[in-house]
Amino acid sequence: MPGFTALELARIQFGFTVSFHIIFPALSIGLASYLTVLELCWLRTRREVYRDLYHFWLKIFAVNFGIGVVSGIVLAYQFGTNWGFFSQFAGGITGPLLTYEVLTAFFLEAGFLGVMLFGWNRVGPGLHCFASAMVAIGTLISTTWILASNSFMQTPQGYRIEHGVLAPDSWLAIIFNPSFPYRLLHMSVGAFLATAMVVAACAAWHLLRKNDTPAVRTMFSMAMWMLLVTAPIQAVIGDAHGINTLEHQPAKIAALEGHWENQGDEPLPLVVFALPDMNSESNHLQIEIPRVGSWILTHTWGGQIKGLKEFPKEDRPNASIIFFTFRVMVGLGLAMIALGLCGLWLRKRHAMYSSPWFLRLTTLMGPAGLVAILAGWYTTEIGRQPWVVYGLLRTRDAVSTHAAGTLALSLCLFIVVYAFVFGVAITYIFRLMRGGPARFVTEGSAH
Repeated sequence: MPGFTALELARIQFGFTVSFHIIFPALSIGLASYLTVLELCWLRTRREVYRDLYHFWLKIFAVNFGIGVVSGIVLAYQFGTNWGFFSQFAGGITGPLLTYEVLTAFFLEAGFLGVMLFGWNRVGPGLHCFASAMVAIGTLISTTWILASNSFMQTPQGYRIEHGVLAPDSWLAIIFNPSFPYRLLHMSVGAFLATAMVVAACAAWHLLRKNDTPAVRTMFSMAMWMLLVTAPIQAVIGDAHGINTLEHQPAKIAALEGHWENQGDEPLPLVVFALPDMNSESNHLQIEIPRVGSWILTHTWGGQIKGLKEFPKEDRPNASIIFFTFRVMVGLGLAMIALGLCGLWLRKRHAMYSSPWFLRLTTLMGPAGLVAILAGWYTTEIGRQPWVVYGLLRTRDAVSTHAAGTLALSLCLFIVVYAFVFGVAITYIFRLMRGGPARFVTEGSAH
């Protein structure tokens, strides 16, 4: 790939692989909890519709979970192969955190996943439900450790530097670093929201094709209730996360808002659209709403934040990218809130299951939650640049000493392999979804 340096290719390769990976754990988190709720409803009511939905989504969860695990292993190897100096500098902290994930989440999931997938006719109802709950808890524990590691890289604390590398000073401070609670909540609720959108889109697709069964109606109703609750909650968490980021990473907030400098004591406008130019240190084609930026960023009508020009050029994130990724995330979040409210309005009018335009819109918005997660991840990670460990290690100093040609070749191989493997997996998942919930027939079990 001519024109790219080894650093740029290493960043592209990691971004490419993690972009494919992140959507599968997000769905695993949401689906595992959804399956647990379905089984609890089945145990409580004995309504066959919950049992049928459980087995329908269990197949999709199994494929999704497997792809998520496989794609995650690749990322672990990349830390050693492409980011050797990062591993050397921060491995004393990030290594144990990821090891804790294996010792807790992976072992918990591995211990109960087999019972969850194959034990319906082999163990009692209570034990099977317990296994489903343990897998769901395992996905959340995995999220906790991964977000603790990532959050430490964003807002490091509880460390000391010995012989040029990081060493733990307080594990409690490392894990519960300033941004960790916000990132954990934001990602977890985002996973539930993305799963609700996928489930709703699947049900809406079947309703459009007159597959109007109790199972389809039930999963559509549950998904729309989940969307109605989680979308506004996610907005509140996102606002708190933004205030936290403004405190600890002010350059990131200035970049994603396209804010270059303050104009005297004037309140900040909300820049709705612009083309940020890092070279000219200005915005082109700017569309703004006066004063609203101050209210959103500082919760006052006259507050100000630092502009990008107040930071050294070498410490500025690329505003021309995260300005748009942030707006994609926020725009999709607002669209999901509107969809949930629209669903509530139609539900009260007894038209939620039969309104063609609403069902089509819900189907089209199926990927919205996953796209919002990707956009949010791009905003967070690109906004951290030029640091890989914020304020301590620059990205250019973290990359391994590989030739650009070697990284270009491995990137091309990743693209080919991922296109095939993920293409097959996603195609199979869509085929399972198109089949729809079917009546599950037990084989003489106690269920």
